[in-house]
Amino acid sequence: ISQMIYGDSFSISKKINRWMKIKTKEDNYSGYIQNKNYLEYLKPTHKINVLKAKVYKLSNKSKKINELSFNSKIKVIGKKNNFLKFAKGWIGKNQIKPINHREKNPFKKISIFKNIKYKWGGKSFKGIDCSALIQVCLNYNNKYCPRDTKDQVKYFKKNVKLKNIKKNNIIFWKGHVALALSNTKLIHAYGPMKKTIIMDIKKTIKRIDE
Repeated sequence: ISQMIYGDSFSISKKINRWMKIKTKEDNYSGYIQNKNYLEYLKPTHKINVLKAKVYKLSNKSKKINELSFNSKIKVIGKKNNFLKFAKGWIGKNQIKPINHREKNPFKKISIFKNIKYKWGGKSFKGIDCSALIQVCLNYNNKYCPRDTKDQVKYFKKNVKLKNIKKNNIIFWKGHVALALSNTKLIHAYGPMKKTIIMDIKKTIKRIDE
């Protein structure tokens, strides 16, 4: 139903054999995850500011061991040359920003997800859904946003008439959401086309209505 990315934190309410019932601290979202040995909570100092950041075993790009998705959060514990060390390896310092960093435009980075495949419940470069596309951009800018479309439409209460639509307005349908890039174009993780795509606003409205 949803995905946690590296650095997301959660509280545990129940353990049932191989499963744990948890609630994510970022958005109070409840669900079950497998009962494994997770890292203790480490207060993050930085966050990933690119679509996917390579993680290396050493500070010399000798061996890639993982990739972290946009808005993953890390606690930096060491520095060497142009690399920073965290619990799982080394990462280039040009791929992160301080945890308190905010963009003037909270949706400045949204287009990095263009052509990323649509995946129900996804929040990463491996797959993302429509509501996560909105949420992950706002979370990156330290702004709260509910996880699901049905909750987002209640949370963002200000209504804008379609004829007055402009950049960064959020457009809702029942069970779907998109972001206006201008008064004519929008971006959304669109299930029928199986990817995140930029489309004409009027044509998209007509297509979904049909």
